[in-house]
This record gives sequence, structure tokens and C-alpha cells, in this order.
Amino acid sequence: MSHDTPAGDAEFLAAVRVVAETLGGTVVPVEARRPGDHPVEWQGRTVAYLRESELHDALDRLVLSVERELGTKLAYMDRAQKQTAVRRLDELGAFLLRGSVEDLAARMGVSKVTLYNYLNAVERSRTSAAD
Repeated sequence: MSHDTPAGDAEFLAAVRVVAETLGGTVVPVEARRPGDHPVEWQGRTVAYLRESELHDALDRLVLSVERELGTKLAYMDRAQKQTAVRRLDELGAFLLRGSVEDLAARMGVSKVTLYNYLNAVERSRTSAAD
């Protein structure tokens, strides 16, 4: 933010930045606002803007989030961790992105068939939980 940002604003914006980045967004200074950015209000003032995530690099952000959550890189996960990662990535919508199955299979060091088997297991567990 700007150099004259009061300390309270800076602390608030640091907290907002963590949430925004976790969701794939960015906190930008007031002077960097673009159309479509959302105001971040604090104590009756606009102190920054929230820029929503863009689709490029979306899969990378989702993978990073899941790796942080599980505590290791996809490539180093054991079978159970990979299955958990696939479930989380599915919940986050990663498999809606074009080419994600091939990309994620390569990152995990498994075949596309194996990845589809993990996805099928996720779907079966959802179906049995709904019954």
C-alpha cells in the first residue's frame, strides 16, 4: 500500500492479504485500482482493492493450496495422500480446468488411468455418503 498507510491499516491489510491470496486473489493499493476490483473498507475508508483471481495459473494455485494443506509436494505423496489430494482438488474444482488430468497425473507421477481411478473413488464415496 502507500508509504503513508497508518499502522492499523497495514496490520488489517496484512490479514486481508493472507485470505485473498489463499483464495487466489490479490490486494492492490487504491491507486492501482482497475475496473472490476472490489473495495476493501476499513474504518469507513477504502484502504485497498481486492482483485479476484484470474484463470491463468489457477491450477498452480490450487495445487499449492493442497500441498500446503497436506504438508508435502504432490510428487512426494504416498498413495493415500494422493487420494486425499485428488479429493481436495476435486472439491476445489481443479478438474474443471482443461488439461488438468494430464497435468496433475504428471505432477503426481501416476498414469491418467490411476488418477481417474482416484476420481472414481471420490465419486463412489460421495454417492455412498449421500445414501
